[in-house]
Amino acid sequence: MSSSSRGPGAGARRRRTRCRRCRACVRTECGDCHFCRDMKKFGGPGRMKQSCLLRQCTAPVLPHTAVCLLCGEAGKEDTVEGEEEKFGLSLMECTICNEIVHPGCLKSLPSCLQMGKAEGVINAEIPNCWECPRCTQEGRTSKVKGGRERHLKKVGGDACLLRGSDPGGPGLLPPRVLNPSQAFSSCHPGLPPENWEKPKPPLASAEGPAVPSPSPQREKLERFKRMCQLLERVPDTSSSSSDSDSDSDSSGTSLSEDEAPGEARNGRRPARGSSGEKENRGGRRAVRPGTGGPLLSWPLGPAPPPRPPQLERHVVRPPPRSPEPDTLPLAAGSDHPLPRAAWLRVFQHLGPRELCICMRVCRTWSRWCYDKRLWPRMDLSRRKSLTPPMLSGVVRRQPRALDLSWTGVSKKQLMWLLNRLQGLQELVLSGCSWLSVSALGSAPLPALRLLDLRWIEDVKDSQLRELLLPPPDTKPGQTESRGRLQGVAELRLAGLELTDASLRLLLRHAPQLSALDLSHCAHVGDPSVHLLTAPTSPLRETLVHLNLAGCHRLTDHCLPLFRRCPRLRRLDLRSCRQLSPEACARLAAAGPPGPFRCPEEKLLLKDS
Repeated sequence: MSSSSRGPGAGARRRRTRCRRCRACVRTECGDCHFCRDMKKFGGPGRMKQSCLLRQCTAPVLPHTAVCLLCGEAGKEDTVEGEEEKFGLSLMECTICNEIVHPGCLKSLPSCLQMGKAEGVINAEIPNCWECPRCTQEGRTSKVKGGRERHLKKVGGDACLLRGSDPGGPGLLPPRVLNPSQAFSSCHPGLPPENWEKPKPPLASAEGPAVPSPSPQREKLERFKRMCQLLERVPDTSSSSSDSDSDSDSSGTSLSEDEAPGEARNGRRPARGSSGEKENRGGRRAVRPGTGGPLLSWPLGPAPPPRPPQLERHVVRPPPRSPEPDTLPLAAGSDHPLPRAAWLRVFQHLGPRELCICMRVCRTWSRWCYDKRLWPRMDLSRRKSLTPPMLSGVVRRQPRALDLSWTGVSKKQLMWLLNRLQGLQELVLSGCSWLSVSALGSAPLPALRLLDLRWIEDVKDSQLRELLLPPPDTKPGQTESRGRLQGVAELRLAGLELTDASLRLLLRHAPQLSALDLSHCAHVGDPSVHLLTAPTSPLRETLVHLNLAGCHRLTDHCLPLFRRCPRLRRLDLRSCRQLSPEACARLAAAGPPGPFRCPEEKLLLKDS
């Protein structure tokens, strides 16, 4: 039967999944192999997308989406009780043609499509794996075949499963001990015994009695595990090689007298395995799995304690203030007459896009264009994600103002940036999540003057308390407890759920505010204005710009309180529904020391 007659997708290989039961699946990552070092959890870039070498499953199973190629249904072995019925309803994947079928569906085919007396060879190493009767009849062979095989014989629609004499081996039918003559006679009825082909005895090795040869896949896995164990036991290759050389010299395996002195002077030594097998100090010898030959001959000492995984650290430092060279070299060998300072004055008239184009001209211009005087402000707003090259470029340019509003910056990225931008003066984080903005609680910002936290979701009094309070890890003996926003002059908190408790903390730990934005804060009312203009408030003498637009709890009774702020130059009360235009006009006419002008309704401005 051709594969095309079995429907679309015949022969398509299905990727197997973990069994989640073997020893490799239930263990943890070693943290030391090259796959673990590539993982992000261990400090790597995460490009390989591979699991730990020691966590590779030894018995992968078919995915839950696998179905029979003939009937289109999944495995139904859980619906029956008998072992033979379970085998007939379980899915089996052929290792040669990769077709997945129910063995019972093969019996239900028409007689013209059945394989006659063909046998299916079952792989006992991997679950749900066999060589289908069609491939067996056509004489195809599998590259990977299990060491212990079970034969499925189909005669007249009946199937009998022959199992080896190993009582502990996996099987589907009850254990049934059969000697070789019984097994062969059951598989070849009518053939006289004198014509039976005797099975060839296994090859006996020089080391000891004959052992059954495992499958190539199992042999490769065992060889790799043995190599990992040997590498873990040997702490230093150089010391091991020196010890083995000294042992070999002391045991009498020295250079022969017939050897030329030139070879000895050149450092050429005979092969270690040429003069026979060498034993180490403990009398043990590393043996290659599946064979009897020696693999490694260095001494195997006690295994050292596992070392903690070392994370790869990528340090990004800003360029020097005056990178070399100071002149621009030309192709003719001479220097350009304009010095670096003159070129920087020209570059200061260019925008970010033009500067990036200039950086592609030559290496000298590329180094000069990294000067932080050319990048006073960087705008990365409205970006879904920030890549590591973008973050490294921000750190190399050292801007004074950084706009990350409405971006998907994470807490780890923001903390990485703030720890490397000690000269940052303006930071805009409007529209970001509090999970990323919470990095401000652990990052020192000594030069920060403007902080924009507008429209951040799920910000309560507890989050603002964490941001405003001084860091808990102060140095011993330090009496001054300065908050993180002590030097901030402008703070924008529009759209947050601020209460009077948060305003009290703000007055205490941000005493130098000259501009405050509390627009569209639903909980701001007349008591909040009283707190801001109280005699004990430090903002009473420093406040210059105040934005209370959209605060619907403000009434006309709070307007006379603004006369307590002598330095107030801008007062925005637009969209306050309970404030009357007449009361705002009276406040503008009287005002603090001088009158205000009203370019718009409920917007009070005063010329300096």
